Amino acid sequence: MFATQMARVGLGCMGFSQAYGPADDDRSILTIRAALDRGVTLLDTAMSYGAGHNEQLVGRAIAGRRDEVVLATKFGIVRGPDGTRLDAHPDRVRSYCEASLRRLGTDVLDVYYLHRPDPAVPIADTVGAMVELVADGTVRHLGLSEVSPDDFAAARAVHPIAAVQTEWSLAWREPEDDIVPAARAGGAGIVAYSPLGRGLLTGALPAGPFGPGDFRAADPRFAGAALAANLALVSALKTKALAYGVSTGQLALAWLLAQGGDVVPIPGSRNPARVLANLAAADVVLSTGDLAELDAVAPRSAWRGDRRSFAAYNTSRTE
Repeated sequence: MFATQMARVGLGCMGFSQAYGPADDDRSILTIRAALDRGVTLLDTAMSYGAGHNEQLVGRAIAGRRDEVVLATKFGIVRGPDGTRLDAHPDRVRSYCEASLRRLGTDVLDVYYLHRPDPAVPIADTVGAMVELVADGTVRHLGLSEVSPDDFAAARAVHPIAAVQTEWSLAWREPEDDIVPAARAGGAGIVAYSPLGRGLLTGALPAGPFGPGDFRAADPRFAGAALAANLALVSALKTKALAYGVSTGQLALAWLLAQGGDVVPIPGSRNPARVLANLAAADVVLSTGDLAELDAVAPRSAWRGDRRSFAAYNTSRTE
């Protein structure tokens, strides 16, 4: 199983290049290396993050340490001076992969994801081109990000899919209705991005308005009455976390890890200390009773703000 090949908690690298305002490359590299030092294996990036910057950064960070890393990147969202678009045309899959390999400084990818299905191309055709990369040893495993169960089935009919990536957290649980059971039925591991609710579940959102370049300013979950309701739930979770002797973020990650051994959350942070704190969540064991208590304190139905409208409007700037 995909999830058994790595540490239970990975590192999402998007924030080192976009979405949360300016970042410092040297500090980002320090953070990635600190994560590796503490046993992180899965590093998740994409060609679209910072229009290639993120892959270059990750490549610098893992130089000389490639054999310690399960390296995953994605294609299908193209970002450039003329804007952002979806492109998963089979004729261009290999060139996108080769460009990612150059930026990452490696000759093989452990996981290559289709970042988003291209509505102009049948997903089976895209996956067919990805299979050629597996056949020649350029890619070890195939993955899909933000797909429907139908997309997953069509892709899996062409080639086994090792991992499905989706936003999943205590604050966003819709994947439990469709793609999570579909992935499990198809033998795919589940990589949960934004497992801390884009910072919401840490209980430590920045005070006042979000800064320049922070995409949460456009997310309905972080505005007005929805934000107030969500923060009240986080406050209740914080009380529970104190009782367990852990941070709110660690409790949220422990909840996700308790959903199954096939789940690998990939929280991101630019702060090495926070990355290490996230990793410690793997040591927090929640019982069935604990999970029931958390569901009572922060029920799925109580969270506010429609992530789907944000994702549809802002696909190219998010995971």
